[in-house]
Amino acid sequence: MNPPDNTEETSLAEPARPLVLVVDDDEGIRDSLRDLLEDAGFDTIGARHGLEALNLLAALPIAPAFILLDLMMPVMDGWAFCDNRQKSRTFSEVPVIAISASDISESNRPTGVDAVVAKPIDADKFARLAVRMAGRKIARDRSRGVLH
Repeated sequence: MNPPDNTEETSLAEPARPLVLVVDDDEGIRDSLRDLLEDAGFDTIGARHGLEALNLLAALPIAPAFILLDLMMPVMDGWAFCDNRQKSRTFSEVPVIAISASDISESNRPTGVDAVVAKPIDADKFARLAVRMAGRKIARDRSRGVLH
């Protein structure tokens, strides 16, 4: 008789939950955004600033579905993060949603930002945008023959 196995079996037919990197220096906001995304069907990891986010990206076995990025942070802000991210072909292709309390127009958003969400965040609109962003990456990966 085998002892009970506490490990969860994973079926290849079950799609993995898309991963989102949430970058915000405010722990309460970061945790709230992670909770919102997890409730919408995503897995999340968090970073306190852009430099920590770049280090996490380098350590991940696969790129996240998208990055949710605060623009105003210490150590490395969202603009510097975007500049550094553009240097990596892998990272530069990951969609970015910027979040900001300031009004960010199309002309002054950082390079490589696909969408901007204003704080305070409307949870329903944000959840729909997150699903669209994740879908864009999945469709792009499929067209390239990338399997997860």
